Amino acid sequence: MNRPLRKVAVAALLMFVALLVNANLVQVVQADKLAHDTRNSRLIYDQYSHLRGPIVVAGQPVAKSIATSDTLKYLRVYPQGPLYAPITGYYSLTYKYSGIEASANDLLAGTSSNLFVKRLSDYFTGREIQGGAVVLTINPRAQKAAYDALTSHHYRGAVVAIQPSTGAILALVSTPSYDPSRVSTHDTAANTKAWNAYLHDPDMPMLDRAISQTYPPGSTFKVVTTAAALSTGSYTPDTVIPAPDKLTFSDGKPIGNFAGETCSPSGKMTLRDALRLSCNTAYGGLGVRIGSDRIVSQAEAFGVGRALSIPLPTAISRVPRETAAPFAAQEAIGQHDDAVTPLQMAMVAAGIANGGEVMRPYLIAQERAPDSSVLSQATPHALSRAVSATVARELTSMMETVVTAGTGTAAQIPGVVVAGKTGTAQHGGASPYAWFICFAPAANPSVAIAVVVENTTPHDTGGIVAAPIARAVMEAVLGK
Repeated sequence: MNRPLRKVAVAALLMFVALLVNANLVQVVQADKLAHDTRNSRLIYDQYSHLRGPIVVAGQPVAKSIATSDTLKYLRVYPQGPLYAPITGYYSLTYKYSGIEASANDLLAGTSSNLFVKRLSDYFTGREIQGGAVVLTINPRAQKAAYDALTSHHYRGAVVAIQPSTGAILALVSTPSYDPSRVSTHDTAANTKAWNAYLHDPDMPMLDRAISQTYPPGSTFKVVTTAAALSTGSYTPDTVIPAPDKLTFSDGKPIGNFAGETCSPSGKMTLRDALRLSCNTAYGGLGVRIGSDRIVSQAEAFGVGRALSIPLPTAISRVPRETAAPFAAQEAIGQHDDAVTPLQMAMVAAGIANGGEVMRPYLIAQERAPDSSVLSQATPHALSRAVSATVARELTSMMETVVTAGTGTAAQIPGVVVAGKTGTAQHGGASPYAWFICFAPAANPSVAIAVVVENTTPHDTGGIVAAPIARAVMEAVLGK
């Protein structure tokens, strides 16, 4: 073979090898990436060619697929739209998916390993592939009560309700909300229009304030500070502590009480009364005396600082260690750099209600096959031991007085003993955040709740704004 022919042969061989390598890269190495590329029209047609499983609350679907007459065989719809949007998320032709639609996608789409035998059977029998169902822990009465209480006043805020003994989430509401059906149509232009409207809405309806947003907890955090103090063994509910009209420091901003009020004419009061009346100066001084390290460790024992999956990912709550006395005092009353989610404060209330043990929160009760057989059942798991049973009982009795004769009387329910704590958190804006955490019945709790409301007036408090919302949710759970 002469030299020119040899060069052509070598070049042809190299090109053939390159072609084989590229084919293997595409078909093997990049197969998964290409198969899941949202620009892959074959993937889209495949996803919409079979029945996606429902997301279910109390036997009723809150997300389901319905048959259509267009080229995409099924359409995802949300019968109660905004009520469950923070939980379900959306399943969109244009914007993929979020919420439970994302975290449980394999099961809902029918591709989960738990459905392998079912898929194999469908293949041999020629039956259409179907997705499994996700059954949520949500109590529909509690969910609706929380949503109605927030939306009736056009509040921006959130409510989380937990079953203390298991960690099952009974309500998870964020307002304002959005309708997932508007971004899940088969009309991509309509999806984009709705998406942009939601995205540019200053009230941020697609923000899940219950788990994705952190807030200063205000005086609800005094429950954590109280837990830290009682756990030292040096304090009891009846220990008398200083309660001046103003707490001053040589190197920092002084702390006063709400509206400049006097907590006690004598300048001192019991720890129980300091919580009942939510005395800032008493708790600021207490925080300095027990120290930031104890407060932070106690907060972490309730779950602060942990990345949680319920299975929706949550924002991490933070309570940083402070070295300067003015900041330690602010930390003790839920201000300065304290930043927590409503879920986290519901966990604090639930941990106290559960005798000091915090259970891991979860949203999915069951996973079911298309024939309704149970594939998996949620099993409650303890997250941490926050306080001893003795301290939990002491905290409960103190929180009862907040509702019976303190700042939280608006949460009272006839015939039911409620334990709670109010909070009014300053955050740099003109209007504070209104908080309330609680559980009931106090002796044998079946629900623990956290409420936060953003757009209050400067004179509103957690006891005025948030406590009535919590009462409505408690009544829904207790059947009152």
